[in-house]
Amino acid sequence: MSRPTGRVLTLLELLQSGGTRTVAELADRLGVDGRTVRRYVDHLIDLDVPVESVRGRYGGYRLGPGYRLPPLMLGDDEALAVLLGLAAARRAGLTTSDRTAGETAAAKIRRVLPRPVARRLDALQEAVAFTDRPPGANTSAPSEPPDAEVLLTLADAVRHRRPVALRYTDREGRRGDRTLHPYGIVAHAGRWYVTGEDARIGEERTFRLDRVADARALPGSFEVPEGPDPAERVLAGFATAPYRHEVTLRVRGTVEQVRARLPASVARLTECPPAPGEGGEADAAPSAGGWLRVELRAERLDWLPPVLASLDLPFAVERPDELRGLVAALADRLAASARRT
Repeated sequence: MSRPTGRVLTLLELLQSGGTRTVAELADRLGVDGRTVRRYVDHLIDLDVPVESVRGRYGGYRLGPGYRLPPLMLGDDEALAVLLGLAAARRAGLTTSDRTAGETAAAKIRRVLPRPVARRLDALQEAVAFTDRPPGANTSAPSEPPDAEVLLTLADAVRHRRPVALRYTDREGRRGDRTLHPYGIVAHAGRWYVTGEDARIGEERTFRLDRVADARALPGSFEVPEGPDPAERVLAGFATAPYRHEVTLRVRGTVEQVRARLPASVARLTECPPAPGEGGEADAAPSAGGWLRVELRAERLDWLPPVLASLDLPFAVERPDELRGLVAALADRLAASARRT
């Protein structure tokens, strides 16, 4: 949660303690000036909190008589689900015409949660990042959701830069203990990940949270190295991770055109010269772009032909041969459908 939002909620807490608070007193408690206090009061009024202005020598602000926020009886899992749902909706653009409604709703919910729960959820909101779902790349079954306690423990470790001990099951089904210096938590394509340095080997690793059976904070601290943010680290790791198939294509177009269907989380792009017989730049339309080599890895190939067709760009498959066959089969089906009357 941002610092201004936290201060607005602190202001509400001060007013709920009763009586009239002067602007000078509130400014001192919040560490801001009088003008900022008045702006925070306006925020509370926008949240339908009845803040009254009291004039005179001992004037200031107070809450309307009898006003008190009711308790909100949510457990960790319930509060986590609500706040993450609001955050994901804002990220996906699934909001009402009032784009601040999600933020104000989250602020109201956070305010009436028990303090220990609220602090843990604040840590998670600071630690989590969302990526865009890559088109056509959902090639495996959805994962199990992560355990709420694991998620909150990791978020607290990210916030305070504390090492954590993980009980993890890898993709081969092997269980083991890891010590991780977590840099951040990333939600990507329906799954949750934590990225950071594996302290045992001194290398950066990304772990799926649905495979983490237990997370426990350890003593000590660490420094996060300079470099990409956690979401960029996760996406870069996906593009270079080992998979069953290694695919190399040549596509004629601009980087933007190719990235529209094959984002950085899926493929790596480099410029390449045209192959014999493919023609050079002189033969291309002004906006056609040059030839790009596209390299990616995938567990399955059946999702790729429709994605390549949707690019609507000249392309050639360098490897594997199996992908050539799938592309040809799709072309035959489309041609057969076009001939039907």
